[in-house]
Amino acid sequence: MTPVNKAPNLLRVVVLAPKFRPHVQREFERLRPLIEAPCQLIAVDEDFSYVFDDESIDMVVVLGGDGSILQAARQMGRYQHPVLGVNLGKLGFLAALSPSQFEECWPKVCRGQFAITKHLMFETSVLEGHERTHSQIGLNELAILGGPPYSMLHIDLYVDGELATTYSCDGLIISTPIGSTAHNLSAGGPILRKNLEAFVISPINPHTLTMRPMVDTSDRVFVLKTREYHSSCNVVVDGRVLCPFRPEMTVQVTRASETFQLVHVEGMSDYSALRDKLGWSGSPKGIIP
Repeated sequence: MTPVNKAPNLLRVVVLAPKFRPHVQREFERLRPLIEAPCQLIAVDEDFSYVFDDESIDMVVVLGGDGSILQAARQMGRYQHPVLGVNLGKLGFLAALSPSQFEECWPKVCRGQFAITKHLMFETSVLEGHERTHSQIGLNELAILGGPPYSMLHIDLYVDGELATTYSCDGLIISTPIGSTAHNLSAGGPILRKNLEAFVISPINPHTLTMRPMVDTSDRVFVLKTREYHSSCNVVVDGRVLCPFRPEMTVQVTRASETFQLVHVEGMSDYSALRDKLGWSGSPKGIIP
């Protein structure tokens, strides 16, 4: 992490550019003069160690992919700041701007020509009895995932205290709209518009064919319990293991009071991202209508 000199009356910016990714570092060194010229670059975080408790931060520029933005959201925790992502990864649903697009729009952003959209986050709490043993804010999804010996899981889902169903499956995902194009989509769940106030519950390989993904409002309290002990079954938040999942545990998922703030610039839209990232061209590849 590199501290940077401040200047008055300019956009106050923190840049996340992980040094363990050489291509990200090279691109940051190229873009750094452009970034610094019209703003206050107050810090460069190269190892995801910056503490975001400074309420005067105006924007966080993340160089990398969607994984880096998930890390930034996790790192900010209770102190969420507007995020602008520059895609140096693969798909880039959240890090939507290419480096050339960023170069074009950054001077406009520093003049205040941007909007901020707020997106649903969730909080996972793990309880043993009445004691909360683990807690984590997430942006994409909570997943119950099993490992070897890969036996079927039996997971009870309670919604607002009522038993909704018991899933017999390989795993279960509770996803936000932001996360609907991630693990949820791979598991056959629907794509939600990113600013919807809803969760998707998607079983992974359910034993019963009528067990389909379900969308519910974000004001619900979702509680998960497992009926049997599986030594390799884990509670996973945004791709990171939070803790093992044992029968004596209760996993609760609720809407977080914090929201993820995404910087929106002209030319960005949900449908353009789907066309560009998922190949929604409207015709088979190679055929021009």
